[in-house]
Amino acid sequence: MGIVSQDAINQFKALMDQVDEPLKRTFQNIHQGYPSENLARFLRAREGNVAKAHKMLVDCLRWRVQNEIDDILAKPIVPTDLYRAVRDSQLIGLSGYTKEGLPVIAIGVGLSTYDKASVHYYVQSHIQINEYRDRVIFPSATKKYGRYIGHGVKVLDMTGLKLSALSQIKLLTIISTIDDLNYPEKTVTYYIVNAPYVFSACWKVIKPLLQERTRKKIQVLPGCGQDDLLKIMDYSSLPHFCRREGSGSSRHLENATVNCFSLDHAFHQQLYNYIKQQSLIREPVKPIKQGSVHVDFPESAERTEIAKTLESELQKFGNQDGLSGSLEDLKINDDKK
Repeated sequence: MGIVSQDAINQFKALMDQVDEPLKRTFQNIHQGYPSENLARFLRAREGNVAKAHKMLVDCLRWRVQNEIDDILAKPIVPTDLYRAVRDSQLIGLSGYTKEGLPVIAIGVGLSTYDKASVHYYVQSHIQINEYRDRVIFPSATKKYGRYIGHGVKVLDMTGLKLSALSQIKLLTIISTIDDLNYPEKTVTYYIVNAPYVFSACWKVIKPLLQERTRKKIQVLPGCGQDDLLKIMDYSSLPHFCRREGSGSSRHLENATVNCFSLDHAFHQQLYNYIKQQSLIREPVKPIKQGSVHVDFPESAERTEIAKTLESELQKFGNQDGLSGSLEDLKINDDKK
């Protein structure tokens, strides 16, 4: 993920020693005992420029303090039926680990509808998963494998991607911008599977807009990607939509232990129980508050430009007679390009 010099890290440390105490406290929640490794993340995100990396991290820490991100794992989405609705429409989960111990995050891009709750609930849920990953999943993997693990891989399932995705672009831009600015360099590789023709066409126009560092992380795999993914993980860690050709990212597989998107999956049960327990520790007497957490949405010129380009490209498809109805049935093999 890029080499950062020790001299740059030392300069960065010296600058961070001067920040206010509230920023130092929230940085502790970020680095979890590994400050140098996390300073290196921000340096990589800013091409090794210490001044730019320092500004990025300080802005991130201020965002965390202003939005009480340190407490977000003590704020469950209730009632449970609402949280289940969020899970059924925002498809994401932990399917397992690579052979090197990196967490495998699965995302059902094509079938996520984001239509069962307000934007704030989806943003809250996304940040909670990020924070649980950083504060619980990564430290646990670090302890298990005996070396620092602070990034993972993501497998993005494009099954069912349609023109209706146009309505989700604003929310997805918000979420991706939050990740870019506040959780940089957390993913070593993005694997795209079950990609329909509409994705192929959009990828051609979006790819040039991405930074080279980001482009190098993205791999479009043929079909469900099973053969390629088995080179880096065992079958038991494959997301359910990669386990056979044409399986798709079904939201409601009969076996909830396999479908990592389901609230009944072990990962989501552990996550939700953890959040409820943290809530009781913070306020053991008061009832759990209902209502979403409102987080400031940062802006990114790059992400806004990508969103506009994607929206324009999707609209072109919508204007072509008879094309949109069967886009999801047309598969691409990126290796043939």
